[in-house]
Amino acid sequence: MAQETIPPTSAEATPPPTDVVIVPESDPKPPPPEEKPAVTETPASDEKKSEVEKETKPEAETEMPQSVSFKEESNLVSDLSDPEKKALEEFKQLIASAIKNREFELPPPPVVEEEKPKTEETKAEETKAEESKTEEPKADESKTEEPKAEEAKTEELKTEETKVEEPKEEESKTEETVIEEPKTEEKEVVIEEDGAKTVEAIEETVVPVSSTATGTTPEDTKVVAKEEAVPSATQDQPVDEVAAALEEVSIWGVPLVGDERTDSVLLKFLRAREFKVKDALTMLKNAVIWRKQFGIESLLEEDLDLQEMNRVVFTCGVDRDNHPVCYNVYGEFQNKDLYEKAFGDEEKRQRFLKWRIQYLEKGIINQLNFKPGGVCSMVQVTDLKNAPSLGKHRPVTKQAVTLFQDNYPEFIAKKVFINVPWWYLAVNRMMSPFLTQRTKSKFVFAGPSKSADTLFRYIAPEQVPVQFGGLYREGESDFTISDAVMEVTIKPSSKNTIDLPLSENSLLVWELRVVGAEVSYGAEFVPEAEGGYTVIVQKTRKLILADEPVIKGSYKTGETGKVVLTIDNTTSKKKKLLYRTKTKCSAE
Repeated sequence: MAQETIPPTSAEATPPPTDVVIVPESDPKPPPPEEKPAVTETPASDEKKSEVEKETKPEAETEMPQSVSFKEESNLVSDLSDPEKKALEEFKQLIASAIKNREFELPPPPVVEEEKPKTEETKAEETKAEESKTEEPKADESKTEEPKAEEAKTEELKTEETKVEEPKEEESKTEETVIEEPKTEEKEVVIEEDGAKTVEAIEETVVPVSSTATGTTPEDTKVVAKEEAVPSATQDQPVDEVAAALEEVSIWGVPLVGDERTDSVLLKFLRAREFKVKDALTMLKNAVIWRKQFGIESLLEEDLDLQEMNRVVFTCGVDRDNHPVCYNVYGEFQNKDLYEKAFGDEEKRQRFLKWRIQYLEKGIINQLNFKPGGVCSMVQVTDLKNAPSLGKHRPVTKQAVTLFQDNYPEFIAKKVFINVPWWYLAVNRMMSPFLTQRTKSKFVFAGPSKSADTLFRYIAPEQVPVQFGGLYREGESDFTISDAVMEVTIKPSSKNTIDLPLSENSLLVWELRVVGAEVSYGAEFVPEAEGGYTVIVQKTRKLILADEPVIKGSYKTGETGKVVLTIDNTTSKKKKLLYRTKTKCSAE
C-alpha cells in the first residue's frame, strides 16, 4: 500500500474521484462487551444524561463498520504457498532477463531541434529558394536521365558480348567480375565528379560486386552484421555474471538480483498485483524508472526548508509487532501560515510533495529491514481532528495518492484513522464496494471517544504520544518508552485504589493518566508499622480535561510502607487508567 500524504480527504491505498477513501473498520479483536455499572447505583440525573447522549450521539461513534481483521503476510519464502513460490521464481527470471536487456534504464530523451530566430538575411535566402524551386525539377530530371542512359548503354554492351562469346565456367565469370570491378568503380567516380551520379549510387554498384568476388551473397552479409551487433549480454551466461557486468539495479538500497533482502522487496510487488507476474514486472520497471526520473537519490540530500512540517508528519515509537508508527496530524493545517507555505501556489505544492516523498524514503531506509523475517512495513495513524476541507491541497493530494500507490506497494501494515467525523461513514459506504478485501482489512476507523482505546489495541500506551491519549512525552527524564505502562479499566460510579509498595530509604516516582478525565484523584502514604501515621501526599481533587493530561508524583521515606492512589469515577462511563512507577534508592 502506498503512504498517505496530506490533508484528510485522501488515503494512499486507493485514489477515489472525491479524494476521500473510507473503508470499514478492521479490529483484530471484537470490541469488549459493555461492562455493567458497579453495585453502587448511578444517580437518576446521570441516567437521564446518558440516555440523552445516546440519542444525540452521531452515528460515527455509536456504530463503526467492521471487516475481517488483517494479518500481515510473511516475507519468508518458506511460508509461501507452492503457487506463490512458483510465481516468485518466475518473477526473478523475468527480472534477470530485463536487466540483461537494459529495460530498467531511462529511455533516451527525445531530440528537439531548436528553432533559430529568423534574420533579414535568412528571410531573403528563403525567398530566393522558393523562387528557384520551379527550376530545380528540370535540373534534377537532366541529372537523373544521364545515369539512366549510361546504365542502358552498359547493359546493351553486356548483352552483345554474351551473344557473341560462348558461355564459360563459373571460375572464369568470377575472374571477369573481379577484373572489371576497378574499371566500373573508376568510371563511376569520374562520372560522379561531373555531377552525373551520386555517392549513394556508387555504393550500390560496388557492394554487390565485392560480395560476389568474395563468394558471399548480400543476404549472408546481413546475417553476419546482425550477429556482430548482438550484445554480449544476450549470450548464454549465468545470471549472476550478467547482473554483475551490467549496472546494478536496486530499489531502496536492495539489489533486484542476488541479495538476501531481494525476496522481501519482490513480494511487495507481487502481492500488489495479486501474484500476476507480468503485471508485477511492469509495476517494478515503472517504479525503478520513475525513481530515476524523479531524482530520488539526489532528493535524499536536498534541503527543502520545511522544518515546520515535522508537526504535520512525524514518526514516534513502534506498535506491538515492532512496526514503526508514522503520525499524520492534519489539524495543524488550521494554521493559515503553515497551510500557505505548503499549498500557496504550484511551486509550493510540488515542494511539499517532494518533502513528503523525501520523508517517506528516509523512513524506509532508516527504519525498515528487508531481511527475511525482518520488519518491512509500517503503521500509519491519521488524525482527522480539525482537518481542513478540500482546498488548494486537492491537486497535490491526487498526485501524491497516485505516486504512492504506484511506487510504494504494501508498505502499510495497518492504517488507523482517529477522531473520525460522522460524515466519513457515509463516504465509506459508497467507496467500500470498490476496494479489495486486502485494502479494507488494513484500515481502522475510530470516533473521538474511541480513539485512544483503538490506538492501544495496536500500540502500547508508553509508545503513544500524549496528544493521542498515551504517556510518551519528548524530553521526559524519569520514564522512557522501555518503562511499561499498566492499564486499568475503572467502572462507572466506582472507586479504585492502587497500592504501590515502598521499601525503606527509597524514593518512589509515579505518573498516571485517566483518559477522558472527569474523575477525582488522591494519594497517601500508609506505613507498614503499627501505630504509624498516614501521610497525605496528594489531596483529593477533581481532574478535568483542561488539566495537564499526565500527573506526576513522588514520595521519599525512611520506613517501609506503601503509597495508595485513589481514583473515584462518579460518571456513568467507564474510564481508562494508565500508570507506571519507578523506585530509586535514597541515601538519606
